[in-house]
Amino acid sequence: MTEWKEYKLGDLCTKIGDGLHGTPVYENRGEYYFINGNNLVNGKIKIKEDTKKVNESEYLKHAKPINERTLLLGINGTIGNVAYYKNEKFILGKSACYMNLNDEVDLNFIYYTLINKDFQNYIEEIATGTTILNVPLKGLREYSFKIPPLPEQTAIAAILSSLDDKIDLLHRQNATLEKMAEALFRQWFVEEAKEDWETKKVKEVCSVITKGTTPTTFGKQFKETGINFIKAESLTDVGGFIHNKFAFIDFETDEMLKRSRIQKGDILITIAGTIGRIAYTTEDILPANTNQAIGIMRVNNEIIHPYFLYCLFRTSEIRDDFDGRVVHSVQPNLSLGEIGNIEYKMPPKENLDSGMNRIIPLFQKKEKNQTQIRTLTTLRDTLLPKLMSGEVKVVNNVE
Repeated sequence: MTEWKEYKLGDLCTKIGDGLHGTPVYENRGEYYFINGNNLVNGKIKIKEDTKKVNESEYLKHAKPINERTLLLGINGTIGNVAYYKNEKFILGKSACYMNLNDEVDLNFIYYTLINKDFQNYIEEIATGTTILNVPLKGLREYSFKIPPLPEQTAIAAILSSLDDKIDLLHRQNATLEKMAEALFRQWFVEEAKEDWETKKVKEVCSVITKGTTPTTFGKQFKETGINFIKAESLTDVGGFIHNKFAFIDFETDEMLKRSRIQKGDILITIAGTIGRIAYTTEDILPANTNQAIGIMRVNNEIIHPYFLYCLFRTSEIRDDFDGRVVHSVQPNLSLGEIGNIEYKMPPKENLDSGMNRIIPLFQKKEKNQTQIRTLTTLRDTLLPKLMSGEVKVVNNVE
């Protein structure tokens, strides 16, 4: 049996440092992005619509000594997000740090160490601040954990990486399926819409347009596990859910909030703060509930398929429409009444059925992929702490 030895994270790195403490000079035409902790998503650097840029001169002024053995970690505000450095062009903000690993450890093994619950719990414990959490670099360097010899590290990481590769492939397939569905919808129901098609309001095809309530309104608190409770941060910018951003409530709280219980086929839209994120509800997230920052649209299936309304709300025309209906006060807000009053062109039944018969199978395939993603993710999340602690051994690892 191979011996696992204990190390501090700082001993396995040639350098641990954070990003720029300040604001760079932005340049819209710059080639380099200004990256923070919220740009680190599932092992990758994600560029968002509001991610700012700088020019080469500003980059050279603030560049950090990162390399092909660098991992990035969110340490301020959004803490715990981890990403590899893959030669992207960016400068780092103070809400992220970089770790340059030495040659004695496997890069992928340390990545899985950082996303493992032991490390994630550790940085939550050492984080300072009340409104904005901050993880001190000294605390990161002091994190102590056991690791096996290098060949076994590589073998463990390979198992977890193979699962992540399959999950990533399915996510990319789903993104392609959704783009195909949206392109077909746009062609048939937007670009080729006829003047004589009936104008309808959203509220005419929805049996329910409602929103939820925060459990604390009734003196209830969130739980460690239980019924999924979906917040605005649980929805992605590109349609769908971020499952690790769900909160949880118990059955008693769910009963008190039964007006906002989510059903399969419900279309959710963020209506406060971040406006316009859309998600289509599938069985894999149920049972679930939500709060007042999310509107629920429950389509009357006798009139249209829920996928029709989902695709409709993904079009630029509808998004421009409800953007114009947003009220800006303390925070942006879109009322349920305004959602219900949004108008669109309803195709005749023959056109509707013909188009949706091509679109629906694409979403059905996406749902099957999503089920497989959840299965693989559960398997990875189950194996991860067991492999990283040595509880589950790798068979035939290289000595």
